Amino acid sequence: MASIPKVTGRDVQAAKAAAQKVVQTHQVLSKWLRPGITLPQIDAFVAKTLDDMGARSCFLGYKVPRSPAFPSHACLSVNECVVHGTAGYYAPAMKAGDVLKIDIGVFYEGWVGDAAWTYVFGEMTPLVKRLTDCGKESLRRGVTQLQAGKPFINWAREVQACVEPQPPQGYGFHLIRGLGGHGYGRRLHGPPFISNTTPTHAGDWPDSMTIAEPGTLIAVEPMIAVGTGATIQPKRQWPIFTQDGSLAVHYEHDILIADNGPVILTDGLQDLKDVIN
Repeated sequence: MASIPKVTGRDVQAAKAAAQKVVQTHQVLSKWLRPGITLPQIDAFVAKTLDDMGARSCFLGYKVPRSPAFPSHACLSVNECVVHGTAGYYAPAMKAGDVLKIDIGVFYEGWVGDAAWTYVFGEMTPLVKRLTDCGKESLRRGVTQLQAGKPFINWAREVQACVEPQPPQGYGFHLIRGLGGHGYGRRLHGPPFISNTTPTHAGDWPDSMTIAEPGTLIAVEPMIAVGTGATIQPKRQWPIFTQDGSLAVHYEHDILIADNGPVILTDGLQDLKDVIN
């Protein structure tokens, strides 16, 4: 594994400032969202909001091997789309019952902030309420395990114990396999990889027993579906969908590993108005 960068002093404050730009964008967005708007309208609003804040998207133009450059300012993923939805992949306007994941990544004064939240249009059904509760609670519980001197696998153990056992021990849903969190800082992605599930075989998650060290920045992000942890990605384009077409949610915080425990740099996301009427 490549070495994991560490931050101290002024860099910590710079990283927090970038993370808070993401929070502020979500806060403005949550007040603006309404039924009847489209993904291109949402993406344009995110772009303008970032520009007004002196930030810019770190998703727009992002490339990975064998895929086109990401074409949108935000990742906008509706219903069975888990992550990486583009502004152009889904044409219908948002309507009651839609579950929209909005992932916002920014560059601000040389640092990255990256966090996602899930928004529900109209009154939640009992299933959607339980699914969103599961996402928020698994994120909250998992963060408590990101302790200096402890291995990253503790995060996955806690998240998986929350999400996958049947009630009353857990919520009885499915964590998406093959996707997870990551280190970040001045770049969007870096080591370590942070799986949401524990390894099932040798080599499954090489970073699992890596010890968390003070000064490490990580973005942690449970992705949870109703029916399966398997996904499909048609024609290697960007959006990733649940294999069975079931609903999914996505929640993400930026975290600083500190000597006295994890620091949530994107604190405030948990207080968002995420039911859109």
